[in-house]
Formats: sequence, structure tokens, C-alpha cells
Amino acid sequence: MRALCVGSAMVDIIVLVNSRDVERMTMTNATSSFLLLEQGRKIESESISTHIGGGAVNTAVSMARLGLKASVLVKVGDDQNGGRILDRLTAENVDESAVIRTAEAPTGTAVMVSSHDRNATIFTQRGANTLLRVSDIKPGLLEDRQLVYIASLSNRSADCFGDIAARAHAAGAFVAANPGIRQLTSRTASILDSFPDIDLLAVNRVEAETLVPALAVSDDVTDGGDDHEINKEEPRLMRLGLAFGGFDLGLIDFLARVRSKGLDKILITDGTEGAYLADADGVHFCPTMRTEVMGTAGAGDSFTSTLSALLASGSSVEDSLRAAAVNAAAVVSEVDTQSGLLNRVDLDARVLEVKFQLPVTTWNWPD
Repeated sequence: MRALCVGSAMVDIIVLVNSRDVERMTMTNATSSFLLLEQGRKIESESISTHIGGGAVNTAVSMARLGLKASVLVKVGDDQNGGRILDRLTAENVDESAVIRTAEAPTGTAVMVSSHDRNATIFTQRGANTLLRVSDIKPGLLEDRQLVYIASLSNRSADCFGDIAARAHAAGAFVAANPGIRQLTSRTASILDSFPDIDLLAVNRVEAETLVPALAVSDDVTDGGDDHEINKEEPRLMRLGLAFGGFDLGLIDFLARVRSKGLDKILITDGTEGAYLADADGVHFCPTMRTEVMGTAGAGDSFTSTLSALLASGSSVEDSLRAAAVNAAAVVSEVDTQSGLLNRVDLDARVLEVKFQLPVTTWNWPD
């Protein structure tokens, strides 16, 4: 299977700080937590390491390890970091022929400061990642691609989202999209308009909640599931639903409203609380694979890239969700976003080994 991944390429500088050298403050009236670093102090870190990352690159490496013929469409600077990204792609058997080098901006760079529960605070300079244009999508680039994955697009690059999705859909590809929260909040209408061109939309809980206001006032809703009876034993989002900007929707109702706009499948990940996939049959839930967490960066990329690759290749929803959960667990057990990614043989073996730890529950749509 030939796949094209569109999005960002980054050089990640990862800093691990001992918990005793940084304080964490959690607000009592909100869900936000903050890391507090002492001003003017030189802090000894546990490690400082440099890695290659970025949504499109992480996804392409994941798919290449799963046996797909993966390519990337990204923009990098005409600098040393851009060369390092190309070297990494070559080493991972990812086709870099569509990578665009530019002197307009430097290669994107991120500094991740991680401590306590290893959920990093990230300083980012997106650089060349913001400069993708519709004219960069050359004729034929999307042809003969069985899978096109659109990762988060930064700033002006996000204006290309609809064109990429439409062209990929017209070319007959399975189209997966994982837009970032900035895209979802600043370009909500255009993303909703692109739903008929997308086979799988992947978002996390916070990103999904930004869509609640637009969907709550939608008129084109099928009989959806707002009559779902709440069971206290059900996973968190099934019990609590989604809320944003004074609007709230039950999870089943939210997913039904999304699908009524022409979207085939939608994935919502909820961190350690598991993941939900809605399709024509209903809503499927898979718990998280428990593991020791070294870093949470890249977990979403590994989950959604694995899920997309398996669904596009014809695997069942249950097998695809389990494989995605296992690959994501392997990634968070490492500091960076790629070292833990499994090849297909190891992934299949691991899924078989832990299958009964990952029961998939399905709620069918009402008749």
C-alpha cells in the first residue's frame, strides 16, 4: 500500500527535568496545570537529547515500519536541520522526493521540557512548516495513493487542508485527517465542509470539544443517540459527554451529529481513559494499554497512523483499535516520538499477547 503523509517536520530537543527541580501547580477551578521553573537558576537536567519529529514525519515512519510504502509532503529549511530530517527519512525507508526545501524560513524546531508525569511543555518554532501552498501539491502527487494522511497543518499551511482532502478523495484514497486544535478553532467551518472528503477524522478529547458549539446548533442531524442511557460503569466520555463554550452534548449525540455531516469515521482519544471510534455500525471503545510513561509526545501520531494504516488495508475495527493502542503504548515508553514505533511483525505478536487486556466494546446505533 502506498501512503502519503502531509504536515510538519520538526527537530525536537527533549529535556528531562527531575521532579525535585521543578514545581507543578494545578488550579482548583480549572483543569490546567503549570510547571514552575525558578527564574535565573541553572537547573541540572536528567538528559537533553535531539530527535526528528513532526506530525507528518512521525506518521510516515510509523507506516513505513508497518510495511507501507510511505512518502511525506513537508517543507523544511535550506539548513542543517533540514538535512537531518532528510537523512532520517532515508534511514527509515520513507520516500523524501516530495520534501520541499526553502530559504524562506528555517526548519521547524521544538524544545520539550518534561517532568513529573512526563507530559511535556513544548516551546515551538514552526518555521517552514507554515509555508505550504496549494501550488506545492503537484499534479500526480496524490495519484495511486491508497492512503493519504493529513497531519496538523500550521498557520497558512492550514489553508491547504480542504484542497488536499478533496484531491485525495477524488483520487480514490482512504483519507485520514488529524487537524490540530488551532485548525479546529480558527477554521471550524472549512473543516466541517471537508467532512464528506474524509474517511477518518482523528481528534483528542479537547480538540473534539471545540466542535461542540458548531454541532450543537446544527439542523441537519439524524436520529442520533441523545436518548442513550448513562451507566456509571461506562468509560468517562460516555458518562460525561463533551462541553465547550456553554454548549454540551452527550458523546453518542456528538458522534451522530458529526457523521450526519458526511464523515465516515471519527476517532476521539481520551488519553489514559481510552479511545472511541464511530462508524456506520456504532461506537467502539478500546481501553488504553498500560505502560510506564517516559514521554507523551507522539502518542497521538502513533495511535492514529496505526489505526489509519490498518483500516485502509481492510483490517477489522477491533483489530485496528487494539494495534493502535499497543503501538501508542510502545511510543510513550520511550522519550521521543519514534523510537518505540513497532514493525508489523512485532506489533502483531504484541497484540496477540495482550488481546484480552484490550476488550473492544461496541454501542450500536439506535434502530
